[in-house]
Amino acid sequence: MAVKVLTPLATAIGKRTAAASISEFNNYPNGFDTHTMQTDTRPLSPHLQIYKPQWTSALSILHRITGLLLSAGMLVISAWLVSLASGPASFETIRSVLSHPVLIVVLIGWTLALFYHLLNGIRHLIWDAGMMMDIPSARRSAWVVVVLAFVFTAVVWGSLL
Repeated sequence: MAVKVLTPLATAIGKRTAAASISEFNNYPNGFDTHTMQTDTRPLSPHLQIYKPQWTSALSILHRITGLLLSAGMLVISAWLVSLASGPASFETIRSVLSHPVLIVVLIGWTLALFYHLLNGIRHLIWDAGMMMDIPSARRSAWVVVVLAFVFTAVVWGSLL
């Protein structure tokens, strides 16, 4: 007679669940073994090759990317703050480096990422409150986030340049 070995989660729940490990199935009679499990023809989890790209999924991915860009940009802001505290000579060095035209474009992009991430985060908070969950509202709010991110970036850099 085979002995059933349950995982701690399954034992705590008191029944066999999906949390049971593959090795547990080796103990089942009637030919239910890991080889059968590995050759199962069930479909894999959906991924980008299956789903048609959508506006909301693209913005979700963009939200994650902007979060990474903001983290990297914090290194530049930290260097700027350290130079500010270190005195006029080091501040002038950082200011001259950051005023290069290529880096100005990078800083404008970083500002756009900042506003997009902020506004999209507010959009997600609204969703967390259970509002605007229908598809037309989600699409409309996505457009509002993108447009406002560009507008806010233009206002900030229009006043700086």
